[in-house]
Amino acid sequence: MKLLHIDSSVLGPHSVSRQVSAAIVDRLRQATPSLEIVYRDLTQTPLAHLSGSHLAAAQGAPAAAELGPDLAASAAALDEFLAADVVVIGAPMYNFTIPSQLKAWIDRILVAGKTFSYGANGPQGLAGGKRVIVAISRGGHYGADMPTAAGEHLETYLRWVFGFIGITNPEFIFADGIQLGPEHREKAIAGALQSATNLRAA
Repeated sequence: MKLLHIDSSVLGPHSVSRQVSAAIVDRLRQATPSLEIVYRDLTQTPLAHLSGSHLAAAQGAPAAAELGPDLAASAAALDEFLAADVVVIGAPMYNFTIPSQLKAWIDRILVAGKTFSYGANGPQGLAGGKRVIVAISRGGHYGADMPTAAGEHLETYLRWVFGFIGITNPEFIFADGIQLGPEHREKAIAGALQSATNLRAA
């Protein structure tokens, strides 16, 4: 079984989402010692954001020589995702949505003919069967019953993205309210780490 571990926080060792995603991976590694893990840190080895040249090459236009290394990195990111049985993602909320580094990665895995297709009945996901677990950290509270709910574009976006490619039941572990004070932060982290410990093994 193969696991792909993605981190996207720019905060390094101070990151809550990194701490929680690592706890998730540790839980799954303990449950399955033979688990093969691939790690990608999107801040240490960032993928470039899409350009017109990327889109032209994707549609069959000749690619400029200088685009070669980036297209190879794109293919590697897609291959990692396709090969994974489990995907664990650390996703902090930045300005109400995902980090741009994570968006660049998503742009490399949403590929027609690879993870989705268009048919007579509209788009169809091709990546179903994977288990996706997302560790979310947010400075405030964004539950459906909160006045801030309309500003939540992280969990809702990721649910849509993964549903679009056929992964209809992504799992989420939340550390909310981490910017509301030391006590809130400590409680949020402890709750998220406990949720990671309680994850089902498979």
